[in-house]
Amino acid sequence: MIRPAKPADFAKVAPLIIQAMGELAGKLTHTQNQNEINRIFEYLFQQKGNQYSYENILVFEEAGEVLGALNAYDGGKLTELRKPFLTYIHSDMPGSNNPDTETQSGEFYLDSISVNPKAQGKGIGKELIKAGIKWGWQLGHQAIGLLVEQNNVQALKLYEKMGFVIQNEKQFMGGWYHHMVFKVKENQK
Repeated sequence: MIRPAKPADFAKVAPLIIQAMGELAGKLTHTQNQNEINRIFEYLFQQKGNQYSYENILVFEEAGEVLGALNAYDGGKLTELRKPFLTYIHSDMPGSNNPDTETQSGEFYLDSISVNPKAQGKGIGKELIKAGIKWGWQLGHQAIGLLVEQNNVQALKLYEKMGFVIQNEKQFMGGWYHHMVFKVKENQK
């Protein structure tokens, strides 16, 4: 079952967000200490009004266990949603108050999609993506965007199979990504 996240889900969802981010989690938090990274994302998840808030997350739950999560939001609100994150980590490093932007106005952005390793290969990620598309459409968006690492061939194939197309290439936090967009059509609503 896919449902909106609740603040109490923090211990299950924060590791999923971090897993999806990979090395970007350390770059964004300016630490490689895994306990500190976990603490930061657990805290932010439980707060309102930031890009990693429970308000911006759907979870896939089965038999009471959270097996996957989708973090998504209006791309036009990224700067506003990122401010609490930057304030919380006391980011005063050069360039950290203006990190690369991975999304833009006019799209509902699927920030991170993650499935617990023990539940991968069961279609949970695909279900979360479908739910993200529907969520974006319900909020009035016609374009659903995401980034995928250029060397992540498996994810690229999945997104293409689901109807996402490469719009352009983006450099983000030192890496190169395909910026992919799904256009919601009238008959998909």
